[in-house]
Amino acid sequence: MRAYLLRHVQVLLASLGQLARAPGSTMMSVGVIGITLALPGLLYLLVANAERVSSEWHGGTHVSLFLHGTVDNDQAQKLAAHLAKRADVNRVRVVSSEQALSEFKELSGFGEALDALPANPLPSLLVVIPEPQYEQPETLEKMVLELQSLPAVELAQMDMQWVQRFHVILKLTRRALIVLSVLLALAVLLIVSNTIRLAIVNRRAEIEIIQLIGGTDRFIRRPFLYSGMLQGFLGGGVAIVLIALCLHLLRPPIQVLANLYGSGFRVTGLGVFESLTILAIGMGLGWLASRWSAGRHLSRMQPA
Repeated sequence: MRAYLLRHVQVLLASLGQLARAPGSTMMSVGVIGITLALPGLLYLLVANAERVSSEWHGGTHVSLFLHGTVDNDQAQKLAAHLAKRADVNRVRVVSSEQALSEFKELSGFGEALDALPANPLPSLLVVIPEPQYEQPETLEKMVLELQSLPAVELAQMDMQWVQRFHVILKLTRRALIVLSVLLALAVLLIVSNTIRLAIVNRRAEIEIIQLIGGTDRFIRRPFLYSGMLQGFLGGGVAIVLIALCLHLLRPPIQVLANLYGSGFRVTGLGVFESLTILAIGMGLGWLASRWSAGRHLSRMQPA
């Protein structure tokens, strides 16, 4: 077992030496792999930060319940306390008819004209703020229909369009992330497999000699597998650096924009788990491409 592990270590160091002896081609391959892995990584962070923004908008989504004119403030308070017990409701704010009229006077600028009215025409209002997990368009629409059916409610209203648009955009971005990841994974496979093919062609005479003296395909393929994994690992490291650099450049203007909207939003980068995932994906793609390319070409080089 010790000799087996020692042999793998020797092959790993030899593969690393092969890459170091061709710095130009190695850097080009690793750089292309890094850029290819960085693109879906950046899109993933875009989706993750957008979801954080939507969670920080909690409280911005609300349902306005306009009550019948015959409902007084005490009844509105009781209805608010009853609605606050619902599992899908976070809290309920009561706006009395007097408060509604006062706010309308302040915002509209028609204070003197409204003072001439014989009675307050505005009804009491309940502002229902749902729990974050119930802020999906389907659940919100169902909530609005249920609240509209209450006897004391004359009109239940909420602007559903922006909620639906935002969730559709997020869903579309997630789909785009999957499609882009698959396409770029195929690109990494082609890049590594082509590099391994060139390495096999350059070492064709050496491989044929090893085959003649009884070397198995598994033995011959092993250094190429390590070479592909090393390229994928280094490419993943380059991708992490590129993502960090892009976030460093984008973070200041995003922060300024968030401050203009009075938000405490902060852009988050890759965590330890995400970074290790990128490295693992790079190594996995490198191993898969090397195994496919080496197996394909070695089968054509069997000695007569």
